[in-house]
Amino acid sequence: MTLSRRGLLGLAGAAGAAGALGAGAPGAQAAGAADVLGAGARRAQAPGGAAGGAAGRVRTGFERLAADGYAVLAGQRVGMVTNPTGITADARHLVDVLHADPRVDLVAVFGPEHGFRGTAQAGGSEGAGRDPATGLPVYDTYDKSGQRLADVFTAAGVDTVVFDIQDVGARFYTYIWTLYDCMRAAALAGKAVVVLDRPNPVGGRRAAGPVLQRPYASFVGREPIALAHGMTAGELAGLFAGEFLREAGAAPRLEVVRMAGWRRESFFEETGLPWVPPSPNMPTPGTALAYAGTCLFEGTNLSEGRGTTTPFELVGAEGVDRRWAEAANALELPGVWFREAYFTPSFSKYAGKTCGGVRLLVHDREAFDPVRAGIGLLVTARRVWSGFAWRSDQWIDRLTGSDRVRRMVDAGAGVEEVAGDWAAGLAGFAAVREEYLLYP
Repeated sequence: MTLSRRGLLGLAGAAGAAGALGAGAPGAQAAGAADVLGAGARRAQAPGGAAGGAAGRVRTGFERLAADGYAVLAGQRVGMVTNPTGITADARHLVDVLHADPRVDLVAVFGPEHGFRGTAQAGGSEGAGRDPATGLPVYDTYDKSGQRLADVFTAAGVDTVVFDIQDVGARFYTYIWTLYDCMRAAALAGKAVVVLDRPNPVGGRRAAGPVLQRPYASFVGREPIALAHGMTAGELAGLFAGEFLREAGAAPRLEVVRMAGWRRESFFEETGLPWVPPSPNMPTPGTALAYAGTCLFEGTNLSEGRGTTTPFELVGAEGVDRRWAEAANALELPGVWFREAYFTPSFSKYAGKTCGGVRLLVHDREAFDPVRAGIGLLVTARRVWSGFAWRSDQWIDRLTGSDRVRRMVDAGAGVEEVAGDWAAGLAGFAAVREEYLLYP
């Protein structure tokens, strides 16, 4: 699969990058669509540009919005798409802050997968209701897209949809597709979208892994981006608008309020921001570091560690023994060791049963490639455990973005052969991605 620098060819159905806004790029506008870094976002920049944040700490998009007196939202009826990660630097929830501020007319909250307050497990939501803290109506966006979601925005009576959710940097983490769906629905409903940017917790130095092929699109990957995209939500919003939505006539009026002080090589612990689990099985930034690789085990009959205190850092199943860790370590993958481990999940796969497997120990975050690590674990698990099987619904194909990984692993391919198969597509995506990067 080959991607052009001007667009993702027929894979996306969008032939131009008229809205491309790389770092320092001028920012073209399409008819009816606002500059991706609109006037309000530019006003929100601190003197000195992206490096102008307080010493030792990143300033989020929300902080810069607040510092500008919420100018972008002036005169707008606002609805907010968020979850427990939508907090200030001192851990107050943005909905509570905005509701109490007379300069903002916040009229609705929209909850994604896991819900506004984050109580639902994977594949679930909290439904609609009323927020007991503010009295605001809460609408459920999960499993809604297109006109159905546009109708929700219309019923809520909002003019502008504000998105602020912490992502973890993997294509199959659904919040970025909630953003995509909200952008498309906002365009259908004639609403504006404002994205308040937050860090990619695993850094943004590079993209990694296979690029999704359009026949395998789903809510864990709507459009052809790399498995580990290496972008922030704000950067993805620009890419979505410029590559996928604009040519389809579904790009909304969009503003991205950038962070200050974030650099692409930064991991979350270096931001100075508090970590709130974005979903019930994402307890730490270390979980996020492994997730892009070990979540692939959702497509197998092995446990990905749900129901333990270290989900996605532990992988295993009944009957697996020390041979798996030995085989994985023999691959000598950079930045990670695999420790023989045993665990008993409290829910999900193998609940209440003792599993053998591996624990990932990342000793060099700069060198670690989670996608290659995940492929290495798939390859070795199939070789050493006779009980290995893919999920019968071929969910692995949705997660990887095609049937290529599954077929190659079944054929006995090694890590480098599998990674080589996606190299051309990844290089094409990396070139397109470069045009939308907002930070050094």
